[in-house]
Formats: sequence, structure tokens, C-alpha cells
Amino acid sequence: MATEELPPLASDIKRVVILGGGIAGSLLAKSLQFRADIFLVDPKEYFEIPWASLRAMVEPSFAERTVINHSDYLTNGLLVVSTAVNIRDNEVLTSSGRWIAYDYLVIATGHSDHVPKTRTERLNQYQAESEKIKSANSILIVGGGPTGVELAGEIVVDFPEKKVTLVHRGSRLLEFIGAKASKKALDWLTSKKVEVLLNQSVDINTASDGTYQTSGGETIIADCHFVCTGKPIGSSWLKDTILKDNLNGHGKLVVDDNLRVRGLKNVFAIGDITAIPGYLAQRHAVVAARNIKMLMSGEKETKLATYKPGSAIAIVSLGRRDAVAQLPFATICGCIPGMIKSRDLFVGKTRKQMGLKPTLT
Repeated sequence: MATEELPPLASDIKRVVILGGGIAGSLLAKSLQFRADIFLVDPKEYFEIPWASLRAMVEPSFAERTVINHSDYLTNGLLVVSTAVNIRDNEVLTSSGRWIAYDYLVIATGHSDHVPKTRTERLNQYQAESEKIKSANSILIVGGGPTGVELAGEIVVDFPEKKVTLVHRGSRLLEFIGAKASKKALDWLTSKKVEVLLNQSVDINTASDGTYQTSGGETIIADCHFVCTGKPIGSSWLKDTILKDNLNGHGKLVVDDNLRVRGLKNVFAIGDITAIPGYLAQRHAVVAARNIKMLMSGEKETKLATYKPGSAIAIVSLGRRDAVAQLPFATICGCIPGMIKSRDLFVGKTRKQMGLKPTLT
């Protein structure tokens, strides 16, 4: 593969290369763009507010606010529409054959997800998924994690006449949080006439003419289906780089308290790809931005900010008004947690954080 060298680093300004334009990488790029020479490497031209994607499937116009071109907030940096394929000391190689030198590198590649390159294509995809839901009388959802539960909630609230079946391999929904919250989510879904089948799986590839067979021997008739199971971590490419020994058994990067990759002074990792339990991608970005600014200013490493995981708080939206919330002191379900998340899904707040207007004019 032919490679192309980008201009060498200037001596008076540091270059920060950020791999991945999800919520963490994008916020970091926005935060540093007037303090460093920013290169954002992402295979798509936009970033997306991920927890709002399920609302966009039933209300495509919602995606106008949640799918945001990188150029809207990154006004003083360079977007490289590509993927990283290799890392060596102080350089990154992209799939387009470019070596990009860096003073600081940030890995924020999150989960592997096959989405279109342009914002227009992504908006059209949401429109197509909405039409798919609208035209179906019966819908199968595979996976009972937060994605599957929230999608079921969005559908049954907007289209209560549709038959929704949710199949989950585990013994309870939302296994990442406590059993009490799982039970409340299950009760809410069944109250909306969602059929929930636990301890079963479905092989989508063997479906025929809208007929699906579960591992438990049950037959499901559905006009369409959505697979809402977990996506792989976007780290397989790191196995052939200088960071290969920093991956744990789950393919996640091991970082120190300052969010630097273990043993490296100028390489950070943030978001889904880190081995930190209970991460919050935006908090990662804030801590990493602060530390990179301090390092660029020549501050002592002892003054670097540390990332401390917060208490176990989780909110899963259930349609437009309700949610189930696991808080340190209680687990509640209904309109009160729904007021916190479900009405706007933090979209206005996230847009303001990115320096954008909360609503479109």
C-alpha cells in the first residue's frame, strides 16, 4: 500500500490525533481545537448522539438534531475521513495510506458499527427504518439490553396497535443493572402488551416468510425484525500495533487513572474502548482534555486530573414519558425518571456541550 506523509509537526504547537468521532472523540476534539493542532480521524463525516438513535427510528425528524456533521463544531481542526490501521511511535497510519505524526494520540474508536459515510445517508437510513416500522403489523426485537428495551418502548408508545415481541437470551432484561430495575422494565413492557421471551434466542438467518423459530421451540410471526444485541469493541485492529500488549481479554485498552494507556505518557484512551467499569464517555473526554492541556503547558504529572467512576446510576427510557432509573438510594420507574431523560434524551444538553444551539432554527 502506497503511503503519504502529512506535513511534519511544528515546533510551537502540539498535534493531537484523535481516532474515532463518536461522542467521546468528538467532544475532545471540540474541547482542544483552539489549544492544539487537531486531527480527527473518523470513517464518517458526522457524529451521532447514540442514546437518541432509537427515537429517530420512530421519528426520523428527531435525527436532524442528533446526527451532526463534524464540521459544525470542529471549526479549527482537520477531519480525516478514514480509519486507523496501524500505530507506531508518534505516527498513525490510516486506511487511505497516510501517516499522521502526533505529539498526543487518543484512541476513541468505541464499538464497531457499520453506518453510512455521510449525514444525508444516515438520515435517509432512519427514514427507511421508520417506514419499515410503520408498515409492519408485527415486529420482532432480538436482544433485551438497553437498546432492545428502549426500541420496544419507543415502538409501543408511538404505535400501540402493533404486536411487539422481544426475545432475550438472558434470564432477565437489562442485565447490566440490578434485578429490581430489570423487573420494573419487564412489568412496564408487559403492561404495554409486549411479549417478552427470556432464556431464548433466535437465529435470524433461518427465518422464512416472516416465521422465526426460537431456541425454546416457539414460533414467532413478524413482518420485520431488529437485532439489538451487543456490538463488538472496535479494537481488533490494535492487535497488530504497538498497543497490542495493552488490550485485556475483552479487547479493551487498559488505562491508568489519568486515562493514559498503561505505560505510555502521550497515548490516551477514552469511551467504550477502555477497560474502566461504569464509564461515561463525556466525562472521559473532559478529563482527557484537561490532562492534555496540562501536559502541553508543561505541568507536572502529579497535577494531572484523575478519572473516578461515579456511583451506579442508570436510566433506561421507556417511550416518550417514562423510564426506569437505578439510583444509589432507590430504583424507580415511571414519569419522574422519564422527565429526566425520556422527553428530549439529553439531546439539547449534548448539543449545547458541543457549542451548538439546542434546537434547530
